Amino acid sequence: MTALDPDQPTEHLGPHPGAGVIRRHPVLAAALACLVSFAAFWVAQRLAHVSMVDLMVYRAEGQTARDGKDLYDMVATSARLPNTYPPFAALLFVPLTFFGVPVMRTLATAGNLVLLVAVVHLSLRLVGRPRRLPPLAATPALSALLVWCEPVWTTLRYGQINLALAVLVLWDLTRRDTNRWAGIGIGIAAGIKLTPALFAVFLALAGTVLAIRRLRSGAGWRAAWNPWLRQAVVATGTFCATALLSAVVLPRDSHRFWTEIVFAADRVGEVEITANQSLRGALARLLHTHDPGAAWLVLAALAAAAGLALAAAALLRGERAWAVLTCAATALLISPISWSHHWVWGVPMLILLGSEALRHSGTPARRWWAMTGAMGLLFCSFALWWVPHRWHQHEELHQNAGQMLLSAVYPLAGVTLLVLTAVRLRRPTDSAAISGSAMSPGGEATSGSGPDSVSGPASPSGPAGPPGP
Repeated sequence: MTALDPDQPTEHLGPHPGAGVIRRHPVLAAALACLVSFAAFWVAQRLAHVSMVDLMVYRAEGQTARDGKDLYDMVATSARLPNTYPPFAALLFVPLTFFGVPVMRTLATAGNLVLLVAVVHLSLRLVGRPRRLPPLAATPALSALLVWCEPVWTTLRYGQINLALAVLVLWDLTRRDTNRWAGIGIGIAAGIKLTPALFAVFLALAGTVLAIRRLRSGAGWRAAWNPWLRQAVVATGTFCATALLSAVVLPRDSHRFWTEIVFAADRVGEVEITANQSLRGALARLLHTHDPGAAWLVLAALAAAAGLALAAAALLRGERAWAVLTCAATALLISPISWSHHWVWGVPMLILLGSEALRHSGTPARRWWAMTGAMGLLFCSFALWWVPHRWHQHEELHQNAGQMLLSAVYPLAGVTLLVLTAVRLRRPTDSAAISGSAMSPGGEATSGSGPDSVSGPASPSGPAGPPGP
């Protein structure tokens, strides 16, 4: 667990020969470890002959947009994969057509590794860590370990954009509440892929509750307008701007997407395959059916209501990190298709749990470390691939109980996080106020974290203050 402990005092590293170098040059040591790990990762991916098939689909989308052809009649690669993203994504993919395939693949791999470092950095900022080790050491040290998580491996294997979307959302949600442009990242992410739009709903819900509280306290309408509502509005406006831009540049494709493709959830791929780590996929495997139908709709509605309520409550209690990751888990659980590589949110989840372990001592710390280790095992074991799985063979419809459990590891992780949040919210407010978001989005240490405190990471201060793409 020492490797996951960015706050471990360097003077207690022991007599190991390398301890002196690490103590004197922690940033250099962490950077070297990260480079070695990334180099090994790159070699492993090349030896595995990764196809980067989704990157090829993105390139085909960009080329189709350039050529003025129909985006949603297009299929790409030998797997004949269709386009499932909003047309705005195709506009962003056009630059991929300017490079040859080998160069594009190299740039995509390097870019995704840089994005992983950004996710780790923003996750540490979200949880208010590290407090002793230099941030420039903690980020590469953790990146060297977390690059081996299955969602990260699969994201790079397919050439996916999940890390970019996570960076956009985390960048938004770790900015100062007083930043009037916070929300743009969420809006752009939702314009590329609809799932991140749930973060705007979460902010709107928390902001509405806070506004009602202020109105009931007699604060007036001006005080009711708070940064969470503003951020939700900015996110929604940005998303609408991406749709408007697409409608102007690609009117036919935009019309077809919003009137037809957006409702075709099965277009993305087979629901029951083990790669689908959503509640719908787990339920399809449990019921041995291609389409769980109304049962999934009820389950998804309950999960959405519970997840959003927990996320908003956590934000109102000053638990920004728990709120953000509860919302992320909810989005992944309720999405009709959540491929395993969509669960790159496992990286900040592990950092959050590790941060909780560092905050405690004795038996509570051991429990949190055990939880961190168990969650890390889920995300790094590749357990979902231990079951029979072949594309178009429907083997997942005949799983036994053990196989169903293995092929539902990420939904189990998401539900576990929601349960942990619920348990956490049962504690008294004053004990919750000292945890989770001990740092403000701008990186400043704060003492207050309630929704009406003068300063604090989650306290608006009012108007002034799919496999396949």
